[in-house]
Amino acid sequence: MSDHARCPSGVVLPRPALEVADIFRRHLDEYRQLHALTPGQQAVVGDLVACRTAALGGHLDLCTACGFERPAYNSCRNRHCPKCQALRQARWVEARLQRILPVHYFHIVFTLPSELHGLAFNNRTAIFDLLFKSATAATLALAADPKWLGYDAQPGITAVLHTWTRELRFHPHLHCIVTGGGLARDQSQWVAAPRDFLFPVHVLGALFRGKFMAGLQQLLDDGELHDQADDRAARRRRQRLYKTSWVVYAKRPFGGPQQVYRYLGRYTHRVAISNGRLLSMDDHAVVFRTRGDETASLPPTEFIGRFLQHILPKGFVKIRHFGLMSSGNVNGKLERARALLPAVATDPPDEASDDHDEHEVPLSPASLAPDLAWPQLLLALTGQDVTLCPRCQKRTIQRQTLPPARAPPQTRIAA
Repeated sequence: MSDHARCPSGVVLPRPALEVADIFRRHLDEYRQLHALTPGQQAVVGDLVACRTAALGGHLDLCTACGFERPAYNSCRNRHCPKCQALRQARWVEARLQRILPVHYFHIVFTLPSELHGLAFNNRTAIFDLLFKSATAATLALAADPKWLGYDAQPGITAVLHTWTRELRFHPHLHCIVTGGGLARDQSQWVAAPRDFLFPVHVLGALFRGKFMAGLQQLLDDGELHDQADDRAARRRRQRLYKTSWVVYAKRPFGGPQQVYRYLGRYTHRVAISNGRLLSMDDHAVVFRTRGDETASLPPTEFIGRFLQHILPKGFVKIRHFGLMSSGNVNGKLERARALLPAVATDPPDEASDDHDEHEVPLSPASLAPDLAWPQLLLALTGQDVTLCPRCQKRTIQRQTLPPARAPPQTRIAA
């Protein structure tokens, strides 16, 4: 392949020198000598190593003016693939802008204590669902308590699940984007929160802990969890968890409504690590950036193991909406809230973030139609015109279908 990669429609994007798929191709057999892959892991790895190769077929871009040609192989479109997220992310962000409110927003992160990591690892769907439910229920409950906002109000919440640290360790936590205030229960007014404060994090953390622990006990009582701890160990764990302050971190508020989803877009379509963070690989180590100029080095098999632990259960929804942003409210209460709020004419500068990864498609501040065709969307976001021949600079590129080729041995994943 060339030094460029392709998105699902054949879009040319700069290709990093090293990709997650390269690590799997080179070291997967070594990993499988010690570890068995689950069917779900087999499916994801098979997609990742075949992505944008002849195994999936594609198109041949041919210039009718000068004869230039290049293959453009199809993407796997797996949500765990670092190469298949850029334009999907951009489309999601532009669609979300239709629901944004002209208010300030808060970014709140709910983290599961380390004592629950093992239980969460073995019961992903149940524990992740409970994380969504308890974190958002705690936020909605405080908003409905007049003690905090001065009124019974309902905010809008968009929540995104992450399961990793920058070192790829298993670390389930929930990023929540919360409106700075909410719609009064009688829908008579918008109840605004102060720009620098939503709720006390210690109160929110305690309520989150209480709701999660109650839900956890119910799951255990109903026999819906696989728990390796015996009854005595489970009681000790429960006592420790109730004595522990659960981490709820409120980042500084966003400056403007347009900024919210451009920032959130960096979180919605990312799994574990982007290709842009990978620095080098050999037979002994994979080196990647963690934060700023810091790096981490892992044996290739350990890198693969850490990546695989972040594969989500099939069909699991990792982006969810609550309160005013829930599907039942977007055509009613959300529009009522919008009608009560003045329009925002300007958009403050973007919030600084060291979580930004290289090789992402930059998100445009201008609203784009969510159904915009991919060549126009890419042109608007990156300035790349895929109809333009790179040799003669004429818009004479035509496309011919390339059928899928038989995958070479290094891209086939045995059952």
